[in-house]
Amino acid sequence: MKRIALLAAAALAVTTLGAEAQHAPTRRKIVESVTIDASPDKVWAVVGNPADAGWIENVARAERQGSADKPVFRLTLKNGHAIVEESRKLDAEHRSFAYYLLENDVADLPAKDYSATISVRPEGEHARVEWRAAFYRGHPNSDPPPELNDENSEKAVRAWVHASLEKLKARLEKSGS
Repeated sequence: MKRIALLAAAALAVTTLGAEAQHAPTRRKIVESVTIDASPDKVWAVVGNPADAGWIENVARAERQGSADKPVFRLTLKNGHAIVEESRKLDAEHRSFAYYLLENDVADLPAKDYSATISVRPEGEHARVEWRAAFYRGHPNSDPPPELNDENSEKAVRAWVHASLEKLKARLEKSGS
């Protein structure tokens, strides 16, 4: 009888731990890419200029802040809110831009501890833009509201990145630049 009670207690403990683990946020990673009918240099001229954020979905304007060695960009959204990002590495030679979000409203982008790298690579005569992002859901504690849970945060961030890449593609292919 003791053995059955111990097994039942162990099973309950494992079930409880498993349920708690499901509520803890997990680091999400997404990768989105697009091929643009423009040269990698012309695409990089836009992507490699963080102050030109007009191609990023929902961004009305961008302004540079911070020092030259640690640039910070404030992206003002169409609703007046802001996303503040710190440039971690801007590598023109490899056409790669890495940044980290210092501030964002989870109502606009449901992510915390967000970092990303956007790179431009040649693909034949075209450019391939790849956006890799890693983040935690918008609600860091257990039992998040549905719109800020792991799956919905990932879905919203993926949709924002995808829309931004499509906007970049449309801008560069329309202008022929």
